[in-house]
Amino acid sequence: MTMEAVRATCDLARCRLNELLADREPWQVAAGAAGATLAITWIWAQVHFSDEDISSRFKKRLFRLVRTIPAVRRKIEKETRHMQDNMNAEIVRMNAGMPFLRRLPDRGISAEQVLSEARRYCALGKFSYKEGCLSGTVYNGSADLTELMTQVYGLAAWSNPLHPDVFPGVRKMEAEIIRMCCQLFSGGPDSCGTVTSGGTESIIMAMKSCRDMAREERGITRPEVLVPFTAHAAFDKGAQLLRMKLIHIPVDPETSRVNVSKMRSYINSNTVMLVCSAPAFPHGNIDPIEEVGALGVKYGIPVHVDSCLGGFLVPFMKEAGFPVVPFDFSVPGVTSISADTHKYGFAPKGTSVILYSSQHMRHFQYFVQPDWPGGIYASPSMAGSRAGAVLAACWAALMYYGRQGYVETTRRIIETARYIEAECRQIPGLRIQGSPDVSVVAFASDQFNIYRLSDAMAQRGWNFNALQNPPCFHIAVTYCQTAAGVRERLVKDMRELTAEMLRAPADNANSGDVALYGMAASVPDRSLVSELAWCFVDSLYTTEEPAEADKPAPAEADKRAPAAGTQ
Repeated sequence: MTMEAVRATCDLARCRLNELLADREPWQVAAGAAGATLAITWIWAQVHFSDEDISSRFKKRLFRLVRTIPAVRRKIEKETRHMQDNMNAEIVRMNAGMPFLRRLPDRGISAEQVLSEARRYCALGKFSYKEGCLSGTVYNGSADLTELMTQVYGLAAWSNPLHPDVFPGVRKMEAEIIRMCCQLFSGGPDSCGTVTSGGTESIIMAMKSCRDMAREERGITRPEVLVPFTAHAAFDKGAQLLRMKLIHIPVDPETSRVNVSKMRSYINSNTVMLVCSAPAFPHGNIDPIEEVGALGVKYGIPVHVDSCLGGFLVPFMKEAGFPVVPFDFSVPGVTSISADTHKYGFAPKGTSVILYSSQHMRHFQYFVQPDWPGGIYASPSMAGSRAGAVLAACWAALMYYGRQGYVETTRRIIETARYIEAECRQIPGLRIQGSPDVSVVAFASDQFNIYRLSDAMAQRGWNFNALQNPPCFHIAVTYCQTAAGVRERLVKDMRELTAEMLRAPADNANSGDVALYGMAASVPDRSLVSELAWCFVDSLYTTEEPAEADKPAPAEADKRAPAAGTQ
């Protein structure tokens, strides 16, 4: 189109607009223009400046409107109360008849009594990690390591890294943990990091660093993070807390690895972080980190590798005899890595590390308040005071195992995972979901409801992780499953119960994972599913006593909660 044609079109539009407004009062023209401007601005903000896409927001508002209908509201409230009561009752049943304490004792009790009660509390529960029946949860549990960490914990019980001048030994331990982990992940001399309370905090700290660095250096005020659809939910939590827009990138339906071309198509001027998993929690696959790293280099965007689950497996896999794709700071573009020491590092719960390729990036993680009346305040992560004892026990675990120790545990764990995968691939009606590249093996079926198998395995003492989108469940193989006979018993139970599922493939259960995930999949209002999840979290804090009819008889209670030392 020529410039003359453009001018002619503009003149025609101006004339038509003047004709439409010829009979209007000036104030009407001004009000209409202002209203149109405000409407366009609002629509633009809704489309471009929200943490959620417009379709999700529309659905939420639609369902919120539907829930204002009295009949619908009463039905939802009734079902929610029913579910809350059921969950509370289930939690209380786990107490095996032990009453709740609702206030401090009037007088303190002796140390012997405290220990006796603590043993009773810790004996509750029907699953035993010592028998290797749990997916993840307890990653080692050996008596020798437990004794060592308990002693080291006692030595540092009152320490707090917030006071490095008072506890210089704990400060030294933390610095050494970070330096050891940087070396494991091929960090250079400028690599660095901090110890955090767990994988979620490590991920959130990495997101904060990317957000603040982009705001400071690139002027980005509407930051976006691109993550695989299978990335850990901690990224969703971090996006909500930090007001960042999270975009889930589709994954390959066969391998579950992120679609790099799709990720490339979502990159824009607001993108501040690209994410890969090594491995992903649901199906155990390692994303194509080299390809995503290349995107980071090309577009100048930090790349984070979430290795919270496999952080103390993947660095040792090659030496243990298993091929592994490049995953660490040796990959161009990788700028941060999260790894949990309290999983396959065998440290006690409450420790993880967030590592950076440069100190410059770590500075954006810190919180500093230079004008507080209490003094210049600075902290490296979310917490102010931290438990130095947990940090010291983490250091003890790393020192106790050493490189060769971790190579050996990695070899045994991966061998066990490979055995379970290979054997279960031969079971008719069962299939492996995704690519189990490390220690996680996920199970699915095209012939029956896979959650029925998960529930049936629970009846035999196994405790697996139920997954969704697509329906499946997995086992994260730990050192506990490497004990003699455990993997063979698992495969045997899977084979027998899968055959039972095939003989009666129809759903006939109204409890357990079948009921829970069946209900969740059938509810289009995801906010309602979230509220039902609140019921579960609320139940964890209940101290309501069960009705008399639900209380176990004394003899039954004795069976459920054997005295300390009898198991």
